[in-house]
Amino acid sequence: MRAHSGRLVYELDEWEVDLARRELRARGVPVPIGGRAFEIIEVLVRSAGELVTKNDLSARVWPGAIVEENTLQFHISAIRKALGSDRGLLKTASGRGYRLIGAWTSRQECTLSGDSIDLEPMRSPAEPFQTNLPAAASELVGRTNAMQHLRGLLSAYRVVTLTGPGGIGKTRLALEVARGLFPSFQGDVRLVELVSLSDPALVPTAVTGGLGLKFGGDEISAESVARAIGAQRLLLVLDNCEHVIDAAARLVETIVRMCSRTTILATSREILKIEGEYVYRVPPLDVPSQHEEPDDILGRSAVQLFIATTRALHSDFPPNGENLAAIAAICRRLDGIPLAIDFAATRVATLGLQQVAASLNDHLGMLTGGRRTALPRHQTLRATLDWSYELLPEPERLVMRRLAVFAGDFTAEAAGSVAAAGEISVSEAVCSLANLVTKSLVTLEAGGVIAHHRLHETTRGYALEKLVESGEFDQVACRHANYYRDLFDRAEIELETLPPPAWLARYGHQIGQVRAALDWAFSPAGDAEVGVALTVAAVPLWVHLSLTEECRGRVERALSGPAESRDARRNMQLYAALGAALFLTKGSCPEMVAAFASAFEIAESLDDTDYRLRALWGAFMEHITSLRYRAALAVAVKFCSYATKSTDPADGLIGDRLAGVALLALGELESARRHIERMMGRYVARTSHTIRFQFDQQLLAHSYHCRILWLQGFPDQALRSIESHLVAARTSDHPYSLFSGLLQTACPVALLVGDLTLAERYVKALMDLSARHAVELWTLGGRCFGGMLLIKRGDIGAGLEFLRAAFARVPQGAFTLFYTPVLAEIGDALGRDGKAAEGLSIIDEALARSDSNEERWCVAELLRIKGELILREGAPQAAAAAEEHFLRSLDWARRQGALSWELRTSTSLALLQYNQGRIAESRSLLQPVYDRFSEGFETADLKTAKAYLNSWK
Repeated sequence: MRAHSGRLVYELDEWEVDLARRELRARGVPVPIGGRAFEIIEVLVRSAGELVTKNDLSARVWPGAIVEENTLQFHISAIRKALGSDRGLLKTASGRGYRLIGAWTSRQECTLSGDSIDLEPMRSPAEPFQTNLPAAASELVGRTNAMQHLRGLLSAYRVVTLTGPGGIGKTRLALEVARGLFPSFQGDVRLVELVSLSDPALVPTAVTGGLGLKFGGDEISAESVARAIGAQRLLLVLDNCEHVIDAAARLVETIVRMCSRTTILATSREILKIEGEYVYRVPPLDVPSQHEEPDDILGRSAVQLFIATTRALHSDFPPNGENLAAIAAICRRLDGIPLAIDFAATRVATLGLQQVAASLNDHLGMLTGGRRTALPRHQTLRATLDWSYELLPEPERLVMRRLAVFAGDFTAEAAGSVAAAGEISVSEAVCSLANLVTKSLVTLEAGGVIAHHRLHETTRGYALEKLVESGEFDQVACRHANYYRDLFDRAEIELETLPPPAWLARYGHQIGQVRAALDWAFSPAGDAEVGVALTVAAVPLWVHLSLTEECRGRVERALSGPAESRDARRNMQLYAALGAALFLTKGSCPEMVAAFASAFEIAESLDDTDYRLRALWGAFMEHITSLRYRAALAVAVKFCSYATKSTDPADGLIGDRLAGVALLALGELESARRHIERMMGRYVARTSHTIRFQFDQQLLAHSYHCRILWLQGFPDQALRSIESHLVAARTSDHPYSLFSGLLQTACPVALLVGDLTLAERYVKALMDLSARHAVELWTLGGRCFGGMLLIKRGDIGAGLEFLRAAFARVPQGAFTLFYTPVLAEIGDALGRDGKAAEGLSIIDEALARSDSNEERWCVAELLRIKGELILREGAPQAAAAAEEHFLRSLDWARRQGALSWELRTSTSLALLQYNQGRIAESRSLLQPVYDRFSEGFETADLKTAKAYLNSWK
């Protein structure tokens, strides 16, 4: 690959400072350290042991900013902590500055290896930095110093964990810090809420959702998430880690190790206990002492929060005189816990301040007794929750405990449907919900088009206890599961009316509710029938979120019970969903074949055209990936036959596309083009087609059409079509389809026409896509094309090594129309590299494959390359043998109407004839083929042919 660029690395004994990767490493292992702290190390290591003054260091690390001395000391402390037992390497000259001692040496490391390709990015509009942080519902009171301190911590450390008891305000503080950093962060700031997870294995999946990643078929793991993040600058906020602490710790440790520009801010009642973690124990708000003056009382943060909350409901509340003493007593009694103070303050409007103070004092005194336990704030908050709950009228108590079944946020409609039963109506439930919001027991998040509510995790835990104690848990959980089953039944209908981004904005965040409902439904006390119905209804959600592994696991769970416990339609739907999920996660496999076969058998018995077609799509994919193209064509014909009974006219057109792909593979180009163009001319895209048949059908049709255009001698039209359909693929927000367009068409056609600059862009785009979605198979495909690009640029040895290493790991049926032409490229390159005998062996293997599976579309090129290799080998009678293969190649190309193959072979044969002195014969062969082209005269093959013709005059 062109020039090798260098990367400067400083080293001393076991330590390395990698300036390009921004890594401090010990024994080759990255040591977690914040961005500003690393910049200090960089300044010091570049100074070669010389003293760097404090002023100079501050000016170079914080240019244009006024930096207090304690801020610099704070970061120096973080560096010493990272150096561990070698902290003495960082020396302080008292009152003057710092130096990094030791005989540090520097070396240049090559940035180009078998694992990376230095290519320019594909042109696309600049994207702004992203965040999914919710808007602040109200001002965060009393945390100014904490926020400033945390901003410093996040520039010095890679992992900062906010810890403390429930209700202390960890989440609100983390979100406020993140919101404050976002405008100047120069990277994405993302929130991932873990509170709704019951399965620790879903932690990486939750993070992919929060980051907006869409994975392919590979398993979602800590490593795949880290690979997808890569080198992008990111502040990741992980909220409520304690109940999945081990999984969260593994994920954070992996991200910190693999992603040098990612910083993590976590909230958890339990610390992560990983290397490089800085633990910040969130303090309670500042409370007044027993005998403070009024002005001092008003300066306490706990009092400020109490007054702000009270005034939000009671605007003329007068915080003075006797009131201040009562407020101070309440804040002291509540230990400065923000959530408890909110509860108490909201009661002032209805009970009055003195009544709140008296009743709280009595209640807490009775519940906590005189002697405190080891966790006094937990005890205080529990007592405050009891007090708040007992003050509620019975309808509000009932609604509050029933709301505990929701995992995460919910709408008022959902709350009314789930909480209303027996003695309370929907309208009463919604009214009670509003009252619970005013009493700070439920949070209202009104940032979007639809307002959402949620219980604070501490309040939810308390309410869940009350729900279980009431004996209602299973009934409420059943209503919750039924509600979301009905919701996603409606959502599937809306797939046809809402664009995918709008559909996801409305339903994507409900994944936590689906998980919670399914966990209950398949529990011993649950309702498996409801679970099966919800599983079927939620399949489009998993597909849209690219959670194919999770979809497969949930469907397998739904199928694990006795088949007779489900009706035939449900079994059919589950088998079809399982087949699709297996195809996307494991490729064509016996389990996928069995699942689609079961779906088809039931669909036949039910005379269900829709599911017949889904099952036939699965059978088609199994044949096409197993390289049984004639069988694939037969299935496509069968698909078209059944599609005549469908109410959706597009189904027949999708059948045309399937037939066109099979015909293309078989080398029947004109018929393939006719089928695909019929589909392209009449098809109207619908989201449901992507759900049913896994890919954007229109984009796939364009992909194969482009390849046919090139084969038939229309390279310019092929390139224009590629550009237009890749733009559409980008906007479709469907990574599978974009990947298919790049791998099936853009990369190979750009290489075929010889536009290496364009090919470079496409290969880089493919590699970026595979890294973004952490799909190893996609990465291997991209590396194969990267190797071909090197070969085309003349670096044959390196290109071959790169290509063969990647190709050896690609399963034979992984990509349609991929394996055989790559074998051809390897064989041809071996000949160019002086290894014609080895190349002939490869080409003979490709020809044997072509003969056995009837993959005829590139047989002309295989025969041409074999002829060239025979000439390179130089055996006796080589010219005659080569000419025989060239003539066979021409015969295939002409019968198929593959003008581009015909031109290549005519050029090879004409050159052979010219070298034998058959000059007139060579011109009479090549000129008519060249003259049949009406475009593409700047492409490589046509320019080569033209150059020969001009020189043979």
